[in-house]
Amino acid sequence: MADKVLIATEKPFAESARNQMVKMFQEAGLQPVVLEKYTDPKDLLAAVSDASAMVIRSDKVTRDVLEAGKNLKLVVRAGAGYDNVDCASAKDRKVIVENTPGQNANAVAELTMGMMIMIARAKYSGKSGTELKGKKLGVHALGNIGKIVASLGRAFGMEVCAFDPFLDQCIFDDCCVGCITKIEDLYSSCDYVSVHIPATPETVKSINYALLSKMKKGAALINTARAEIIHEEELLKIMEDRPDLKYASDIAPKNAAAFMEKFADRIFFTPKKMGAQTAEANTNAGLAAAQQIIAYLKEGKVLNQVNP
Repeated sequence: MADKVLIATEKPFAESARNQMVKMFQEAGLQPVVLEKYTDPKDLLAAVSDASAMVIRSDKVTRDVLEAGKNLKLVVRAGAGYDNVDCASAKDRKVIVENTPGQNANAVAELTMGMMIMIARAKYSGKSGTELKGKKLGVHALGNIGKIVASLGRAFGMEVCAFDPFLDQCIFDDCCVGCITKIEDLYSSCDYVSVHIPATPETVKSINYALLSKMKKGAALINTARAEIIHEEELLKIMEDRPDLKYASDIAPKNAAAFMEKFADRIFFTPKKMGAQTAEANTNAGLAAAQQIIAYLKEGKVLNQVNP
């Protein structure tokens, strides 16, 4: 009997991407099942009950989901971040969790630059703005996205530096960016800081008042990473204390209304998470996830595991 593969997406893939994924699974001798736009978590519990593998986007894979998936061997998050998956519980149940790093990177990087331009040009309000050329850009984490942001920044004529304590100097040299060894120095010396760190126990709320208070006069923080890394209460306080600072993100804070009421001219939030919302990124991530599932179920290959 063919292994069942569940494509579970509360926010669906583009139709063309989903159809290509279904075709790939069918041609590999697997049985694809599609669950889209579900609103009741119980629907996911029922659908995963006899699946051998599943593809998700921002869907929550909790302990309950993993326990419901009696035959589940593999979960692939179509995208880079995987904090929506209970990786520890998956490991306990011997379920492999993978992601698809790099597939959304260009889309997120382009959005980052778009937000930077919007902030520089006073949100297109008609007021006089500034140019990016000649300004200093600090990239907080030089991963797949950060590297593209650095490249785009250099193309705009910006001076680019980065902080990433996990990388060797040769990576900074290859990217033609300056290496900053202290995070405080990145925030204090740059006109724009673009954040690309994951949400981990170490990084949650790490962008706090103490760090933001070191930002250069008139600087802007761009967050296309995760909401959890920002200490929202302290961000609100620093925006009150520092009327020169600006903030843009594709994740609106929980107290977005308070921000908009007080700082509408120097903040910007998208209506929903927008980093990977391009046709190309949508397709790239979905097809990469499908390929990884096929590689595992048919050949036993484990690719991009995040819960070893």
